[in-house]
Amino acid sequence: MATIELRLSAKVQRETGRHEVLIRFQEGKRFCLYAKSGIFISPDYFEYYIDRGKTEANNVRVPSKLITATKKKAESKGYVLLNRGIICVSNHRVETPEVKWHKQQATQIEQLSKKIAESYEKERGHVENIKDDWLKNIVESFHNPEVCQNKERTIYELAEAYIKRKELSESHARVYHVLIRAMSRYEGFIRGTNRNRKKWAWDINLVTREDIEDFTDYLRKESILVERYPKLFNKLLSEYPNSVKPGHKKIEVRGGNTIIKMRTRLKSLFLWFFEMGYTTNRPFDGIKIGAEKVGTPYYITIEERNTIAEANLHAKWENMTAEERKPAKMPLKTLLEQRDIFVFQCLVGCRVGDLLRLTEDNIHGKMLIYTPHKTKDDGDISFQAKVPLHQKALDIIEKYRGADIKGRILPFITAQRYNDAIKVIFTMAGITRKVEVRNPKTGETEFKPINEIASSHLARRTFVGNAYFKVSDPNIIGKMSGHVEGSKAFRRYRNIEDETLINVINLIG
Repeated sequence: MATIELRLSAKVQRETGRHEVLIRFQEGKRFCLYAKSGIFISPDYFEYYIDRGKTEANNVRVPSKLITATKKKAESKGYVLLNRGIICVSNHRVETPEVKWHKQQATQIEQLSKKIAESYEKERGHVENIKDDWLKNIVESFHNPEVCQNKERTIYELAEAYIKRKELSESHARVYHVLIRAMSRYEGFIRGTNRNRKKWAWDINLVTREDIEDFTDYLRKESILVERYPKLFNKLLSEYPNSVKPGHKKIEVRGGNTIIKMRTRLKSLFLWFFEMGYTTNRPFDGIKIGAEKVGTPYYITIEERNTIAEANLHAKWENMTAEERKPAKMPLKTLLEQRDIFVFQCLVGCRVGDLLRLTEDNIHGKMLIYTPHKTKDDGDISFQAKVPLHQKALDIIEKYRGADIKGRILPFITAQRYNDAIKVIFTMAGITRKVEVRNPKTGETEFKPINEIASSHLARRTFVGNAYFKVSDPNIIGKMSGHVEGSKAFRRYRNIEDETLINVINLIG
């Protein structure tokens, strides 16, 4: 049975002294979602039908006197009785502006709770869709019903609204734009090659399951179709609709994992369209997305990490020619800074999107505390990542204290330039061993020098992999890395335990 729990945020509106009501919507272990309600009340004046214990544990003072009474008795004393408790409106029957405001908020909460319950009833047969921002989207549509009446925007404009609404990171938004461009080309391809569908378009109300499957087939064959219809694709790659951001004009061969990811993103778009009330169409119902095929994660050892941290890059730089320095695309000073940032990331394990946002506010003594952007919970502290800072990490923070003009703890550059720097740093430090990787296009296993494929995510894997090797408990490590409980990522690290087993046998041999 699904339940709705309400409590107050610890944050206070400076102008009014009110606290926002936080919502927790849960059904056993199937899902547990959090959202801000957008509704504010004053705990100094009112007994709210919130979870009193958890509210007070959140450092929000609630009046100590709780009055319990029947509805009639409560109203006779100036109280309004709601679902599971009482709002103490006033000790007098005079309705002040403050009292009137809170009566309106009480009604708002009841209506919002009803909307959540009704939306859940519609999803009973599709519980797998109740995840991520499902609850937040309901709250937004509750407060902005006029948005849901806007049926005139194209699917590309709605997709851009999705990117903006989700506050996607630069890299995450980029892959959605790749999908949007592919959708635009597919639309143009259908119109240009099928006489019976010259006016076909991505109409969110009319797209069918068959359209989705046909688009999937198109994604698999697009690189071949480019060669077969060069004139058509020259136009499609040059003349995107105004609402579609242009990109590279070269179509690459796509592997199975890439297509699965694109299908997943497209499904996310249509689920959001449905949740926001833009459409009642659910073309993905009955479609199985499939699971990505991934290899065993590779990462650098603690010794290799220390080699990178201690490498004399100055000497290496001095011995390089101008031509050899060219791939770095940045001065030595920047490379040295990015080397320190990479080592720091290896010590804390956060995603690059979270890394780029860290400020002094995230440092609490010798502890790093932040809310992972990917698993943000809209106010619930249980989803915060907490990482005890190693002395090496503390030294790096102190080294760059006050150096970043944006107030961040380290002098970050863009995520892409950071990845470029990491590859150069690996090469200069001599970390060039070959690792086994899965070719994303062919699915075949191959070996590549680690310096050629190193990136910021390698730092995250290094943290998780080395920690998992020492303590094979995903819950402990996930608390630090920001992985949610039951994360599939940790399944891949179980193969690492083989080395542990071999070491045990060697010890008893």
